[in-house]
Amino acid sequence: MKKFLALVLVFAMMFTMAACSGSSDDTIKVGVIGCYTGEVAVYGNTTFQGIELYVDELNANGGINGKKVELVKYDDKGDATEAVNAYNKLVSADNVVAIIGSVTSTPTIAVSQASEADGVPIITGTATHLDVTAYGNNMFRACFVDDLQAKTMANVAKANGVTKAAVIFNNSDSYSTGVQESFVKYCGELGIEIVASESYGKDATDFSAQLTNIAAKNPEIIFIPEYYNNVYLVAKQAREMGVTVPFYGVDGCDGVLGIEGADVSYLEGILFCNHYTTADESEVVQSFLSNYKAKYNEDPTSFSALGYDAALIMCNAIEAAGVTEASPEAYAKVIEAVRASATDGVTGHITYENADGTPTKATKVIEIKGGEYTFYGEY
Repeated sequence: MKKFLALVLVFAMMFTMAACSGSSDDTIKVGVIGCYTGEVAVYGNTTFQGIELYVDELNANGGINGKKVELVKYDDKGDATEAVNAYNKLVSADNVVAIIGSVTSTPTIAVSQASEADGVPIITGTATHLDVTAYGNNMFRACFVDDLQAKTMANVAKANGVTKAAVIFNNSDSYSTGVQESFVKYCGELGIEIVASESYGKDATDFSAQLTNIAAKNPEIIFIPEYYNNVYLVAKQAREMGVTVPFYGVDGCDGVLGIEGADVSYLEGILFCNHYTTADESEVVQSFLSNYKAKYNEDPTSFSALGYDAALIMCNAIEAAGVTEASPEAYAKVIEAVRASATDGVTGHITYENADGTPTKATKVIEIKGGEYTFYGEY
């Protein structure tokens, strides 16, 4: 009986250890953090669909060294505290090999700070704020940074002969304020005068006071560094007030044509910086577009494309590192593999020549013309 009980105890311990490891016999666990409910859920869900699409394709082709990738998903609701809670669960309870996320900049910065001491390899597809990769050497992104897209749009304004610009931005959001600050800086360097800078707070829906002040300054363009729901509201109210100057925007504008019931005429002629263009005829882009539409019955956004690329980069790094379970040594190998990677993704050729985990890649500018996204140029 004693021998029998001892054997039972041994098998129980083996089962517990297997259950708590970073992978089972046939899977490799990768964590995913994003905003799937709440005010910014639209961005988190389209990003996750890009991640899921890539992992489903990978698993259908044999996974990583014969093991399937298992996504362990947590919702941060766009909140920094929720994001850190999700991170802690992934590392302490789920023992994931790596993490993809979060989506918006504020929760991603919080996760980056929390992960510095642990050295867990993390890649965000979409968080563009400069501070996202300012902590440790374990944090990467697939997207360009706010500073680069602000510089791109300032250069576009200069090339189009703009001498006076106005800005309207969300002062409660790190993404919006960060792009605004960089745009103002680069406009100053290029000799473009910022004649008006108007802000609004969280949950604002009436921008008439800000737009009245802007119109009184007679700018040649209005720069709106925001996500697309607010871009649409600002554009609609401006046009209804009789403001006719062109709008400039950034990557958060992508998806604005998908707003149900929107009058796209308000958006005609807007130029915005983006991560990819559907006009790209490369096989990787066209396959992504067709496979995404077939799986989700909707067109992908740039968030979808960046989620796909983030999953591609991280899974390739896990394979190159030859790891299957979580450990400090495995983390270090994956980080080294990401840093050495060169990826031809949906959003372009991505390398990590910069020490801070920000990729080297080109920006695209999109114009809304005739109610459709059209390619304006690469910068």
